[in-house]
Amino acid sequence: MPKIDLSTLELRTGSIYPEPYASQMAGRSSLRLGAAGGLTQFGANLVFLEPGAKSSLRHWHLNEDEFVMVTEGTLMLHEDEGETEMTPGDCAAFPAGNPNGHCFINRSGARAAFLVVGTKAAEERATYSDEDFLIEIMDGQPKFLYRDGTDWEGPR
Repeated sequence: MPKIDLSTLELRTGSIYPEPYASQMAGRSSLRLGAAGGLTQFGANLVFLEPGAKSSLRHWHLNEDEFVMVTEGTLMLHEDEGETEMTPGDCAAFPAGNPNGHCFINRSGARAAFLVVGTKAAEERATYSDEDFLIEIMDGQPKFLYRDGTDWEGPR
């Protein structure tokens, strides 16, 4: 099994979100570990959150499972039920189709990180719990929509 040299990977910043959501992801970066290893059936990313940063808008996936393990620092897992502190070694799982919106927030004064592993479904829909917004992905291409299925043109 080939070792992946993290120092050779491009540190990715930003998100696929349109504004005004994209700028809300400031302080978030990631290494695409699965892609670096040639994996095609699931993704594996190491995500870094600077103090005050969040991983994403609170969301849930229709067709993709997600698994997360905190590797560095302290994060708050924000879900429908509230918030849970997570530290290195703590894990969380988000089964496909469970409408419990989630994201991670770094409320500490130091960088935090987590490993996220998830399915790569051919067709996917991510629904955003706190916004009238969803993303459909077909053949790797995102389409931004309102929850009623109409084309997204900005926050209502």
